[in-house]
Amino acid sequence: MTSSSNPTREYVEIADEHLRGTYEEPMSLRAYVDAAFERPSIAAHASKYLLDAIESMGTRTVLEEGETGERYRFFDDPENDGEHAVLGNTSVLNGFVDDLRTIAAERGKSEKILWFDGPTATGKSELKRCLVNGLRAYSKTAAGRRYTVEWNVAAAGDTRGLSYGGETTGTEREDDWYESPVQSHPLSVFPADVRATLLAALNRESGDHVPIAVDEELDPFCREAYDYLEETYRRNGTRELFSAVTDPSHLRVKNYVVDVGRGIGVLHSEDDGSPKERLVGSWMPGMLRELDSRGRKNPQAFSYDGVLSQGNGLLTIVEDAAQHADLLQKLLNVPDEGRVKLDKGIGMDVDTQLLIISNPDLDAKLDKYADRNGSDPLKALKRRLDKHEFRYLTNVSLEAELIRRELTDETTVWDVDDEAELRERVRAPLSIDVRSGPGAVRARELAPHAVAAAAMYSVLTRLDSEDVPAGYDLLDKALLFDFGYVQEGDGRTTIEEFDFDGVGEGVHGIPVTFTRDVVADLLHEDTDRRHADLAVERVVLPEDVLDAMVAGLHDAPVFSRSERAEYEGRVAMAKEYVLDRQETDVLSALLADRSVDRQTVAEYVEHVYAWDGDERVETDRGPIDPDPLVMKLFETEQLGRFGDGDYLGNQPTESVKRFRREKVITALNRYAWQNRDEGFAIDDVDLAEIPVIRSVLDTHSWDDVRRLYEDFDPAHWEDPPEGTETAALKSKAIEEMRTRGYTEASAELTSRAVMREVRRRWD
Repeated sequence: MTSSSNPTREYVEIADEHLRGTYEEPMSLRAYVDAAFERPSIAAHASKYLLDAIESMGTRTVLEEGETGERYRFFDDPENDGEHAVLGNTSVLNGFVDDLRTIAAERGKSEKILWFDGPTATGKSELKRCLVNGLRAYSKTAAGRRYTVEWNVAAAGDTRGLSYGGETTGTEREDDWYESPVQSHPLSVFPADVRATLLAALNRESGDHVPIAVDEELDPFCREAYDYLEETYRRNGTRELFSAVTDPSHLRVKNYVVDVGRGIGVLHSEDDGSPKERLVGSWMPGMLRELDSRGRKNPQAFSYDGVLSQGNGLLTIVEDAAQHADLLQKLLNVPDEGRVKLDKGIGMDVDTQLLIISNPDLDAKLDKYADRNGSDPLKALKRRLDKHEFRYLTNVSLEAELIRRELTDETTVWDVDDEAELRERVRAPLSIDVRSGPGAVRARELAPHAVAAAAMYSVLTRLDSEDVPAGYDLLDKALLFDFGYVQEGDGRTTIEEFDFDGVGEGVHGIPVTFTRDVVADLLHEDTDRRHADLAVERVVLPEDVLDAMVAGLHDAPVFSRSERAEYEGRVAMAKEYVLDRQETDVLSALLADRSVDRQTVAEYVEHVYAWDGDERVETDRGPIDPDPLVMKLFETEQLGRFGDGDYLGNQPTESVKRFRREKVITALNRYAWQNRDEGFAIDDVDLAEIPVIRSVLDTHSWDDVRRLYEDFDPAHWEDPPEGTETAALKSKAIEEMRTRGYTEASAELTSRAVMREVRRRWD
């Protein structure tokens, strides 16, 4: 039977191939050194390895808080399709990488413990998972192979071996090989002076800007094996002791896949035990009685299950650090001294990047004695902590992405450069299946803009209102942070024209977990909406979400009374934002067949440019003079900016001339036009760079509806009489909205909501 006829076998073969590419056969120490000179990255020390892993996945360009920057793809969790991606906080993550680069190159900060702080639901836990996922994936690549050593002393005649007290046969067997319990670096086998010479040659060969540094000695477990073998061969008169001790029959170098417990140590909030047990491990009394090591404790009787032991060789994470505040002071000397003790007589070198994660309650504990100034007992600890502060997202698009991830199994990161596509993703509807009874499931619809409404409201509660200049509000600030500009009439005002200090952004506000729970409750609630033909009761509108979020503020214990009052006052702006988007959708649907095509726009731009430059317009029939009627009709009928009184016949008055030059010509990319050749097409110029033209392409107004449909009456929209212009327009608009992401039910409800607002100002 072939694999094509047996899918199960095919999957098994794929898994076999995957593991073949992950693991290697053990090699000798000589072979490992040769491999390191070919691929120096495999010998990297902890901070350099972590840096290499992050940099290996490259970067992408992002826009956060209105500013463009480069983001490391590593934090998008690409190897797991973004399952534990850290959304936003790119500048914080970049600062973390900069610190790693400094530490790895031994240029400073070696004594620092990297600290990630921030309120709940800001991505700190996702960072931990992302680091684990990314490092595990990197260790499976050729450049990211991670190696340690394993020993066999039975081959030297030791009947005890390294078997934790069990007897051996004294002959070499696979069962007699014991791996370093703390991932000791293979180069740590070499004597210190030899290792220094080897590393100097290796770094000259690699030419990397961050040199490899291995200062650690073998761990006590491996040292026990090394010392036993050295003593045995010395007694036998062997002259080439190092070669004998590291002979492939005694020492092998093997690769391992990085994971929690093997190169990554994670101390969870619920972990308990003495400080020594949590940090390094503990002695096993039963093994101590069985194992004799020349009158002292045998390191084989030690359980290397502490967080530093597990994280040796790469990364140590203390999660919810406020729960382990007693340990932090005991970690003070680990980063720069790189050494801990199993007990008073036995110590262990460690090479690990220390990282702690906490909520703001750790800040409170650290400041407990701040008023004592020089007598603060925590002063030394605070000096060692290098703080990186995670904050709530302040980009609406990122928050919308996060909300969708919380409500569904969507994990792929939105790596989108195109603004129009990103806007479309933010406004997109969401269909979710929910249980409606035993064995029964029904689909609920979050209408277009519902997720966007929740995202906008969340962001508005997180923004600092103190630095918003006169004439603008927090809604403008949110739009500036999302896309770097606000539209004002025919022009754009960019974020560079504002002076936001960024101090208070994202520190407080509505967390995504609150939004998730509110929306989840809405999806399970019944509504009192009814319609003869449409399942409108299954639709959740943007205003439903916003009303539920405001109502939920009073029952949520995470908000103070002043926060509730402040957040309630900001919902009106979110409703304004959503209604504007809904109006745009309905208007676009009503006037879908009246949209201006790009060719008409291109013709206008060609004629205006030729008119301004006293040139001729190239056409299929040859060059012609710019047509004043073409320009006038576009400006009066399409733009709606001028009337007949603004022209002398077809010739523009001064106000029209000024409009053409200031709003069209000056915004045009002159270089593109002046350097056009015979192959030039209108698509070669981004018309969206001309604000007034963009308004023609993208926006409509109710004045257009009034002008085009004299008998249209928004008051009759809910149930228009048959045969009327309102009924025909509604039918057309609902159908058009369905092509733009709405269901018929959500289109009905959204258009009703819009028309209720429109009819108030129609007359």
